[in-house]
Amino acid sequence: MPKVAVLRWGHRERDKRLTTHVALTARALGASSFFLADVKDESVEATVKKVVGNWGGSFYFHMGNPWKQIVRKWKAKGGVVVHLTAYGENIKTSNVLSRVKATGKDVLIIVGSQKVPARFFKENVSDFNVAIGNQPHSECSSLAVFLDRFFGGKELFAEFEEAKVRIIPQKHGKMVVKQ
Repeated sequence: MPKVAVLRWGHRERDKRLTTHVALTARALGASSFFLADVKDESVEATVKKVVGNWGGSFYFHMGNPWKQIVRKWKAKGGVVVHLTAYGENIKTSNVLSRVKATGKDVLIIVGSQKVPARFFKENVSDFNVAIGNQPHSECSSLAVFLDRFFGGKELFAEFEEAKVRIIPQKHGKMVVKQ
């Protein structure tokens, strides 16, 4: 299975919580790493690392590198870039997901937080522009739907190695066990 990483472009002070949620969604739903491009935010990094430390897995968090450099290196290593945008090919009504999977290559998913530059839509940046519906909505929801479709639901059963904390599914109530 190809490796999947997420690049978060754009991060404003008011975006801290949502950026954290995008990173945690990436981790929980099968991505192996997360890039917070162009900025450093130690509070987001600390939260993500704390979750990984408690809940397990080998999820890598990188921040501060320019988005162009990340994309260039990803492509140089043979990976493809998927830009999640409401303006892209609809994941349900087109064959875009099949084409992404057919590459067999590692996938870097770009999600924005603010209006992305027009160059993100061009082939020298994004190999695929994918829409999860063609209405405005959260980048976190777009990422969740894309990852679920990409992995075919298998990510929902993932076991995270070295977890100190696990949830035991319950019909009612909560059960959390510490390892």
